[in-house]
Amino acid sequence: MRVLITGGGTGGHINPALAIAQKVRNESTSNEILYVGTKNGLESELVPKAGFEFRYVTAKYLRRKMSFENLKTLAASVKGLAQAFKIIKDFKPDIVVGTGGYVCGPVVLAASMKKIPTMIHEQNVFPGITNKMLSKVVDVIGISFEEAEKYFSAEAANKIVLVGNPVRKEILTADRRTSRAKLKLRTDEILIYSFGGSGGQISLNEAMLDVIKLYSGQKRVRIIHVTGKRLYSTFMEEINSKNISKGDNIEILDYMYDAATVLSASDIVIGSAGAITIAEITVTGVPSILIPKTYTAENHQEYNARALEKEGAAKVILEKELNGKVLINAIDEIIENKNVLRTMSLNSRKMGKTDVENKIYETMIRLVEQKSKSNK
Repeated sequence: MRVLITGGGTGGHINPALAIAQKVRNESTSNEILYVGTKNGLESELVPKAGFEFRYVTAKYLRRKMSFENLKTLAASVKGLAQAFKIIKDFKPDIVVGTGGYVCGPVVLAASMKKIPTMIHEQNVFPGITNKMLSKVVDVIGISFEEAEKYFSAEAANKIVLVGNPVRKEILTADRRTSRAKLKLRTDEILIYSFGGSGGQISLNEAMLDVIKLYSGQKRVRIIHVTGKRLYSTFMEEINSKNISKGDNIEILDYMYDAATVLSASDIVIGSAGAITIAEITVTGVPSILIPKTYTAENHQEYNARALEKEGAAKVILEKELNGKVLINAIDEIIENKNVLRTMSLNSRKMGKTDVENKIYETMIRLVEQKSKSNK
């Protein structure tokens, strides 16, 4: 099977695309994969490093409101569409899979116009603008949350398949007991793991100053806080200027290189509500306090967070409501009541999806076979 995969702009689109590509490669040595992105996007760096062939097309972000910039986007899209047609003609894919980001627009559209089987994967509860537009022309829409279905048009309902978000293998296979032993955690010790996504989160960092001040030196609580590389020095300056004592139970990092160990060992995760983060939290079965970032497209992180809150797996605090006192109260509500902690953990695990890549691959195979039969 010849598979063309496209998606880019952020890790939230690229990582699922790479997970799908890896699954396709592992399934059969005869499978061939081509990844199409933009020339200067993050995917242009990550995809070749992962060992996949990479080509690029021209694409720009489409704004919801009419503007002069959208005229430039239209011109770029016309050029990108022509480039996509050329790539498809050369590669001759059996199926084209898009995982979001504006680069998907011309590539998936070109495939649809050429009557090639097409599938898009939506990571968030609230679909991105590109996927909403492409939902009208693709054959299959893979969603990660049941809640997402209502945000697509009624006409798209018969195309929707619930598959979930792909999760890194090391997260899936991490063992809680082994991870806690590695971190030298006592049986009764509560581990709080906080991070604001790969780039960090200013509002979370500010609130965590008070949390660290309160829990510093307490033997029953361990805190691992990840500031984000760009925010680390500022955070440490704040710690020092406010004379906050950093006890042996507090660890502050700029980046987490061993997320699988820390996540599986955690009792509570505090962080933003990116789709992949939520997939990793739920597959691990950890209760969470989610602080959706307000500046994300279409405020999609709040939609993600509310989906967990609705199932009793998370508490949600909006950035405009967040401060140290509010966060401490939320933590106390969970760690001071074992029944709450246990119930949230069970609800989180119920939402986790461990067989995502198989479901996506099986859906792709079925789509190719159906198209092949209909063309005979």
